[in-house]
Amino acid sequence: MDGMSLSPPGLDQSTLTRSAPRLNLGRTATPAQIDRSAQEFEGVFISQMLSHMWSSVEVDPVFGGGPAEETFRGLMIEEQGKAIAKAGGLGIADHVRRQLLLIQEMQLQESGQELPQ
Repeated sequence: MDGMSLSPPGLDQSTLTRSAPRLNLGRTATPAQIDRSAQEFEGVFISQMLSHMWSSVEVDPVFGGGPAEETFRGLMIEEQGKAIAKAGGLGIADHVRRQLLLIQEMQLQESGQELPQ
C-alpha cells in the first residue's frame, strides 16, 4: 500500500497535517505507544466491520441462544477484531501510525523539542 494516499482529492499531506488536531497533551508518546494505539484502533475498526457481518446471522437455539449468547457474541467479535489486527490486520494501523508520528514530529519541531527514542 506504499505510495497510496488516503487524502481526499485536492488536499496534500502538508495541508492535512497543518489542520490536524493538536495531539500532544503535555506528553510525548513513544513509538511503542503509538504502535499499540494504532493497532488498538485497527482492532476496534475491524470489530465494527465484523459486528455488521454477524448482525445478519441469527442466534442458533441449539446452542442455547438468548441474551447470554448475544452478550458472548459481542465479546467474541471484539476479540476477533483484536486478533486480526495483531496478526497484521488490513494495513490501517500502518497508516494511522505514520500519521500520528508525522503529526507528533511536526508538533515537536514547532516547539523545539526532541523526538523520544
